Order: sequence, then C-alpha cells, then structure tokens
Amino acid sequence: MSSAKPASPAIVRQQQVLRDSLPFQDTQDFDDVSRGLLGRRTPSAVTAADGRVVWDNDTYDFLQGEAPDTVNPSLWRQSRLVATQGLFEVVEGIYQVRGFDLSNVTFIEGETGVVVLDPLISTETAAAALALYREHRGDRPVTGVVYTHSHVDHFGGVKGVTTQEDVDSGRVPVLAPEGFTEHAVAENVYAGTAMGRRAGYMYGAALARGPQGQVGAGLGQTTSTGTITLIPPTVDITTTGEEKTVDGVRMVFQMAPDTEAPSEMLVWFPDHKALCAAEDATHNLHNLLTLRGAVVRDPHAWASYLTEVIDLFGSEAEVVFASHHWPTWGNARIVEYLSLQRDLYAYLHDQTLRMLNQGLTGAEIAEQMVLPPALENSWHARGYYGSVSHNVKAVYQRYMGWYDGNPSNLWRHTPVEAGRRYVALGGGADAVVVSAQAAFDEGDYRWVAEILNHVVFAEPGHTGARELLADTYEQLGYGSENGTWRSVYLSGATELRDGPFGTPTVAASSDMLAQLSPAMLFDALAIQVDGPRAWDERATIDVVLTDVGERYRLWLRNGVLTYSAAPQEGAADVTLTGTKRALPVLASGSVTPDSLAHAGIELSGDASVLGRLAALLDPGDKDFAIVTP
Repeated sequence: MSSAKPASPAIVRQQQVLRDSLPFQDTQDFDDVSRGLLGRRTPSAVTAADGRVVWDNDTYDFLQGEAPDTVNPSLWRQSRLVATQGLFEVVEGIYQVRGFDLSNVTFIEGETGVVVLDPLISTETAAAALALYREHRGDRPVTGVVYTHSHVDHFGGVKGVTTQEDVDSGRVPVLAPEGFTEHAVAENVYAGTAMGRRAGYMYGAALARGPQGQVGAGLGQTTSTGTITLIPPTVDITTTGEEKTVDGVRMVFQMAPDTEAPSEMLVWFPDHKALCAAEDATHNLHNLLTLRGAVVRDPHAWASYLTEVIDLFGSEAEVVFASHHWPTWGNARIVEYLSLQRDLYAYLHDQTLRMLNQGLTGAEIAEQMVLPPALENSWHARGYYGSVSHNVKAVYQRYMGWYDGNPSNLWRHTPVEAGRRYVALGGGADAVVVSAQAAFDEGDYRWVAEILNHVVFAEPGHTGARELLADTYEQLGYGSENGTWRSVYLSGATELRDGPFGTPTVAASSDMLAQLSPAMLFDALAIQVDGPRAWDERATIDVVLTDVGERYRLWLRNGVLTYSAAPQEGAADVTLTGTKRALPVLASGSVTPDSLAHAGIELSGDASVLGRLAALLDPGDKDFAIVTP
C-alpha cells in the first residue's frame, strides 16, 4: 500500500496487551491445520484463460514468525493458519483442498468417482483444486455436486468441476437446500452493485499483501477473481433427516435456513462418521450482518440448529469439517467445539435483547458486551470475520431497526450537510484538523475518524484532513483483530491517498442472471427504474413464455414497474414472445428489436416502448464514493 506509515506507539502498546492476554501457548490449531497433508500446488498461482492471475496464495508467504506491530497478533495467528494451502485427508475417503479461494472444496470418494462439495468461487480455482486432488488420488470422474448454501463462494466454481451437459444428462446430480437458487441469485443481483463495491473494501481488493496491507479476511484469505458460474440444483433437500446416496456416498441432511445463509444445510456422512458443518461452525465468530451488506441473520435460530446437530450426530461424530478453515477430530473435542460455537451465538443474541430491553442502543450494547471467559479464550470464537461489535448492532437492527428511539436521530442531516455544520461549529476546517492532530497524537483514533470524516465531507479537497484521516484509518486497521475491519480501514486510507479503485469482482455473472425466474427478473428491472424520470411514462408490456405456458402483464406508471401473472383484459402496447431461457436478455438493458431477435424473442406492437423503458433504467455505479462525498 502506498505511503504506508509505521504503527503508532498507541497501537504498539495495544498489540503487546493482546500478546500477554490471549492463550498463544495453545498450538492445537497448528497441529490440526497441517494434519493429513498430501500435497501442495507449487507455485500456487491460478490464472484465467487470458493469463490474468485470479488467485495466488504465495502472496501470503510473508506470514511467518511473530506478528509485526502493524498487524494485530491474534489476526496474524489466524491468517497464518488460514493461508495453509494444499490437499488434505479429512478421513479416509474425504479430502479437502484449502487455500485455493476464500472457501474450501471437499471431495468425497464414491464407488466410481468423486462427489464435490462446495466448488469455490471461480471455475479456475475449482479446476485447479480438482487437478490437485486427482494428482494424488487418481483421475476419478465427478459423479455428483453438493452445495451446502447459497453464497457464491460455495457454488461459483461449479463449471470448473463439471459441465451443464453432464448435469442435464443426469450423469452428475446437483444437490442443494430448498430455496437455493432463488437466494443465490437474489443476493447477487438485487443489491449486487452496492454489495460488490463494499466487498472491495471488506476484502481489501486494492491493498498490497504484506504486514502494512492485506493479511487475510479471517474466514479465508481473500476472494478469487475468476469466472463465476452457476448450475441450478437438480435435487432439492427439504427436510432434516432426509437421506440421499450419490455414487455410493450416503448423506444425511440437517436443514439450517436463515443461519449463515437463508438457504443452508449441514451434511452427515454416516459411513465416515464425519459431519460437514457448512458455515454454521467455523474457527471464528461469523457475521450476523456482513460488512458488504445483507439481510440480518438469525443468531437464535443459528444457536438452535447447533444444539440440534449435537443431538443428531454428536454422539457418533469422529470429525467435523466445514466449508472454511480446518477440521476438528475426536468426539469429545467435537462436542465441546460445537457447544461453544452454539453458546457464542446464543450469548450475543440473548444479552443484546436483555440490554436493549433496558433501553440501551445498539452502539451502547456493543461497547458493554463482554464474552464469558470460556468464549473469550477460545480461538475459534474470536472475531476475525464477524465481530462482537458489529454483530451486536446487527441483532439490535434485526429487532429494532435503524432508529434508536432518540428523536434527534430520527431526521438527521446527510453526511455532507452535517459535515459543514460540524466544521463551522469547530471553528473551520483548519481548526478541526488541529484538534484532530492532538487526538491522533494521544491515540484516540476513533474520535479523529469521527471529526475528520465531517471535514472531508464538508471540504473534500482539504489536503490536511484527507492525509490525517488516511493516517487514522491506517492505525485503526493495524489494531484490528477482525480481518475485514482491517481491510475496510486500510481500503479507506488507500482511497483517500490514491483515489477510487473500483469494484474488482461482480457476482451477478451471466450464469447468475440466467437463473432469474420471470418474477425475479421483473423485480430486478423494477429496482433499476429511475423513478423521478419515469413519473410521466405510461406503458404496458406482455411477456409470453411459450415453453412453460406462462403470460405476464407489466405496467410502467407512476415511476413504478409492476407485473401480474393473472389474465388481463385488452392488448398491451407491446408483446414479447419467447422461451423462459431467453428472457434474461432483458436484464442486460439491451432491448432493441435486433438484440431480442438474436435471443429468440419475437416482438409485436410498439417497439418504442422497450426503448423508453431501457432509457429509464439506472444500473447503479460500481465506483460510488465511500469515504468522500
């Protein structure tokens, strides 16, 4: 990262306190993370067809020895563990490739081939992982795919391990929890532009790897930037206790919706006495609300499902592995691990509710929340990805919403207008920067960030404010135990110093758009309509889908695009006739007669209606400002 500064004395002191207080003498995780190693990819870089590097775990080779003062020692420890790369035997017949993406891919050997569980983000990394598996275990064909949940790091690489043709032929079934496709697509399309922009901060996309830059995200090191694909499931899992056998591999499923993902399931392999915990039990505190943005998750349900999994499989399990991090072996250790993970989410949920019913706000609860010693001293409960601070605020938001009950917060000024007023109150920008410098010298970085943020929004060209705010974010990043907090702070510093860096990866790929149902597609278009510009537009559009026998009427009026599948009277202004598979061409905004005809859609009526609608669509800004107005 350009212009990086050393750790300040305040941060150096903080890091030493952590070294003295946390149980660094416990090295069990280092034994577990290397257990069963069969081989590594050397060098680790994975490239796309055009030669672009989409993943290179070797960039984390600097993670050796003791933590430097510019990295929280607890996060340094976690990053050393997570950066461990290779093919590992979980138990005989189950193998994991770790360190090839944000997530893990697991290979379960069957009678004739191998079942692939959670094939990473990108086709390139998934194919590289499969090649490493085959190098050590033989050239076994892929005979099944399992998605444990609806986040892109667990399905995006599927076309790197199988093909649509093999799935369509029935040779490769694809199993997933009920509702998978709807949730996978909706999350990456509806708010995908804003999520992608914020994910660039969260994963440190613009940061150099190194002790003063990106060191890892806690859950994994970072995200790959290759080709995202999606093959829809052919088998929906709907019920806890449901059992399926694929290529001789027996699997028993536990449904866990609205935990880490809205559509999620855990998988028990009875013949191996192995439990895949999906992403509901990992070696960190997970997010209840990810910093990129999402629907708030349900920690009460999360804890309840972990109790259920102990009841269902706890007496038999000999190993538990997940779609991130490393396995835990031994029945007693497994039950203790799952119980502590359960208690972690239950404690945050219950104590937040207790305190909000005493009148505390989310921010106040986050400052008061202290975990019990058993959780505080368990490495797998540390806040490397989720944090106690932002998870508590998420629980508050889930139950109480954005408003904290104080009338002064009901109708606040925008950041720019508030910034101007705060700067005037402080005696002008120069005077506020002088006060901020004094607070910086005292190590009060949270206060510096608050007041200088007002200056930057009031006077974005004020060089002194921008430079000192960048320095402040840098120190806050150096002190962060949470990998995504570190990346957010250091990304803010980068943008202030070097300018916007854009959005490196957009999950709404062509495969993703192709899985939009008609209703979801119409919703995705409605979200893009520029309401004020559309106030005076009036139009009706019929969409006729010949292969599924469906007909929809769309109305554009009062700045809103609505639709219905019920029979309608009268003719629409324009009618589009084609197949369901051709319909996603509308999502591209390219709705000329030629583009529709190329997609196989027949147009009749007033073609200008489509051009008027396309002119009203606002797809969003992938480079919108975050730390400046």
